[in-house]
Amino acid sequence: MFSIWIFVTKYCQELMCGILHHIDSHNNYATPTVFLTDSGQLHIQVNGDPGKSSAFVSPFKVPLSEWCRLNVALHGRTVSISMVCTYKEQRTVRFTEHTWGHDVVLDDTEGYLVIGGGKYIPGVEGYFGPVVYYRNRISPYSQSEAAVPEVIKKVNLTGWLQTCQGFRLEMNVKISGYSLKAKQRTESGSGLIFPLDTCLDAFHQWMVKQRLPSDSQCEQWEAADPHRKLAAKLVKLLAFKYGGRAVCLAAVGRALYSLSLHKLVRGSSNGVVSRIFPVLLQAGCLADNRALHMSSVLCSTGLGVQKQPVKAWLLALLAAQNDDRLALLHLGHLHHLGLQGLPADPDLAYAYYANIAKQTTVDRENPTPQQTFVEAVYLNNEGVLNLQTNEDHHIFQWLKLQARRGTAEAEQAIARMLFWGQQGVSPNIQEAARHYRRGAVQLEDPVSMYDYGIILLQGQGVEKDVPKAISFLRKAMDQGFVPAINALAWYYEQFKQDYKQAVQLWEQADLLECPEAAFNLGVMYSQGLYPGKAANQYMAYKYYLKSAQRGHIRGATFLANIWTTGMPGFVNRRPSDAVLWVKWAAEHNGYLGSVLRKALDSYLKNDMFSSLLYYMMAAELGYVPAQFNVAYLCEQNMGGFLDPVYGLHCMWRYYNLTIQSQDPDTYAIIRMGDLLYDGHDDRQRDLFSAAQMYKLAALRKKPQGWYNLGLLAEEGYRLPLSILIDLGLSELYLADNSLLLSALYKRCRDSEDADSYLPCSLALFHVYLQSFQKDYRAAVKFSTAVAVVAAPTLLFVIIGLLRRRILSLN
Repeated sequence: MFSIWIFVTKYCQELMCGILHHIDSHNNYATPTVFLTDSGQLHIQVNGDPGKSSAFVSPFKVPLSEWCRLNVALHGRTVSISMVCTYKEQRTVRFTEHTWGHDVVLDDTEGYLVIGGGKYIPGVEGYFGPVVYYRNRISPYSQSEAAVPEVIKKVNLTGWLQTCQGFRLEMNVKISGYSLKAKQRTESGSGLIFPLDTCLDAFHQWMVKQRLPSDSQCEQWEAADPHRKLAAKLVKLLAFKYGGRAVCLAAVGRALYSLSLHKLVRGSSNGVVSRIFPVLLQAGCLADNRALHMSSVLCSTGLGVQKQPVKAWLLALLAAQNDDRLALLHLGHLHHLGLQGLPADPDLAYAYYANIAKQTTVDRENPTPQQTFVEAVYLNNEGVLNLQTNEDHHIFQWLKLQARRGTAEAEQAIARMLFWGQQGVSPNIQEAARHYRRGAVQLEDPVSMYDYGIILLQGQGVEKDVPKAISFLRKAMDQGFVPAINALAWYYEQFKQDYKQAVQLWEQADLLECPEAAFNLGVMYSQGLYPGKAANQYMAYKYYLKSAQRGHIRGATFLANIWTTGMPGFVNRRPSDAVLWVKWAAEHNGYLGSVLRKALDSYLKNDMFSSLLYYMMAAELGYVPAQFNVAYLCEQNMGGFLDPVYGLHCMWRYYNLTIQSQDPDTYAIIRMGDLLYDGHDDRQRDLFSAAQMYKLAALRKKPQGWYNLGLLAEEGYRLPLSILIDLGLSELYLADNSLLLSALYKRCRDSEDADSYLPCSLALFHVYLQSFQKDYRAAVKFSTAVAVVAAPTLLFVIIGLLRRRILSLN
């Protein structure tokens, strides 16, 4: 027996969609399987004797926009279904049962259960509450009981939807009223008519200052609550600008979001956030997913508003229901790490990440101006920051000059920047295509010939021309460019159905470690298209693994799909590893790249608040470079745009999240050590954990780690034996402290970082000097006096200043 809480927002677009289904080891439906039909009825399916499957449809419908608990119980050949729905104070109970004419086979130890949709059927549109599967006992609740779970009460989805519905009705009334008034004025010749494009971003229309016709009398429907006056005013403005023609709610929502964003940027402080937050919620209510995601981030981080984790979760769910990619990433991150009071759940995290990972492969094949290539830029990396450019920047102009002089690499770089929107250059596929063509035709560069062949093959930025594409791909292959071999194989498979030739080329490219070739060979094995060989899912798995390890996004997605369910007899389930692969694939999505680009552009323009806001939007998705950059911005706090207390909490949270990643930035490790060393508010100093952080940095050959360990030892903290063992200094555990200090500062001095040589040498000299004073105090009074005045005091000042700072002479 199982129990499911479900909230259906729309009936199935297809014949049926999944609520819960069981897939056996042969990829067939097994007992139990519950679908929702396009008419809203429940479809219950079970398996009997081999080859027999039976189903029946419930006589009642699942209502829309109500929380319902479905109970399905199997007693021998009889299945009973009860449904209890709650709406406000009302409760509706439905019940039915059905007896099969054959025995029912149930083996829940084979295969796997899927909640919602999966590989073989789409899921219901709506929300799931708690799901309980009772294996060895019956439900403790009677069929008519339906105590709403606390989690559903806390999230309060129905409360949001009811409030939002009221707001939408009010806006519709105002749209109708103002449109009628505007139309009357237009017909009388007293109004202005602008070209109608109601579904464009209305921010610019809002910002255009236009005196609206004033009425001597206001009608009752024109009244608005104080917190809704801005939306009402905007509706009036749009209605009169368009001469009374209809204005859609979505356009109003986009205008509200654009206005909110403009005010946030102009305010450039977290103080303005609380005033703008209600407007963002109104924009989200009018179906602007960007507003929902930003509101969710603000509630999650407490930037300018009260921190509300549950509301942040609700807003993310609302945006994700509309398939917003950033919201899907946000929810995957929450369930992956178990944040905001949610339990860690790798299977649920996988569901969110897999959704966005699959869309990422489609998005990358269909680039739009709203997408930008994802670039992992750390704000403490001056070298990478100096490479950022734009169409008017001297770096881009220099590359154009080099390209005109016939430098193939410059032509490649310009085309790549324009096609993907890299390094601060706005995407321009048509212009990129011209550079690809120049590199291919005039310079006969194999990389450009390959890229030009691909866009000709797909018709991106140029007219589709398959024969011409193949000609360039062959030329690139003849010059030894491996991706061209894979592309030609794809042509033979897709256009010629010549699987023998395709596989031959893919095998050749695979030997040269082409990630796409390995993936395509996996598909051939999976679909039974490999010439002379039967379908072999295990061989397909091995090729997917190979392609993923080479950095192929679709290969990673296919690999994760196998790891999340396993392959009986061949591959064990690896749900935690599956999550990591789909997370990696999802983080290549171009919509994430656009947010990151806005954050970096704001930083380069010294707009620190906007940069922080955008980086927070990416950081709350679990993207590690963004988490680091948020912590870094909070640490720097240029111009004091953040409250110092909030900045400190921000550093704690995001540096802590950063160091939990697979390969954290060493600067974050050191800064986390400094925070643990200092302690603040309710957090006491934790010298052991601080030493652990510094040890990790030291093992990564960072001199700051050795230096800070030396400072801890100088202050009298006895470094634990476990840390000294990891550092290879266990023999100094019981030795004199000066010997340990000498060893630590020597390793600091002898590191490959030239900037650390002088500070570490000074620290080492100070240790030698102290040892010298201790052993020869009486004999060198004069030397000591000079040294104490001239050197140690200065050294103490230097060391104090260098504490918990990156070693530098600046």
